[in-house]
Amino acid sequence: MNSLRERCLQAVAGLLLPVAQAQGATFRRSPTTGIPREQSPALLLFPESDSIAERANDRVVRHLVVRIDALAREQAGVAPEDLADRLLVAAHVALFADANLGGLAVGIKELDCEWDVEDADATAAAIPARYQITYRTLAADLSIQG
Repeated sequence: MNSLRERCLQAVAGLLLPVAQAQGATFRRSPTTGIPREQSPALLLFPESDSIAERANDRVVRHLVVRIDALAREQAGVAPEDLADRLLVAAHVALFADANLGGLAVGIKELDCEWDVEDADATAAAIPARYQITYRTLAADLSIQG
């Protein structure tokens, strides 16, 4: 059985895929190469860290930090910042519509957001937003909820 961490990541991916599709965007989890121009706009999911917040007896409260990047290039006169922002808004709404990830997590908390606009072959915007997913496991088994 997969760890609860992996199941939380799969649940987040399951929430984001239909968001990307509805927005005409590509969805990728942890891409190792850049997103080509023809795959823009894109919604990307990156696990960043997983830490222990609290340990009580045989239960462990954990914080999984994920980054969701909304990427867009200028399209039909619409600014890339507008396109990326719309994509991130839709992703945010989907996350908080199921903030306990179907019972896998205690909850989700928004951490921060940044903006990056580049003038490459076409103006591109990236809006990375970070979220903390709190979940509990048994100390002796990462696959069992605590």
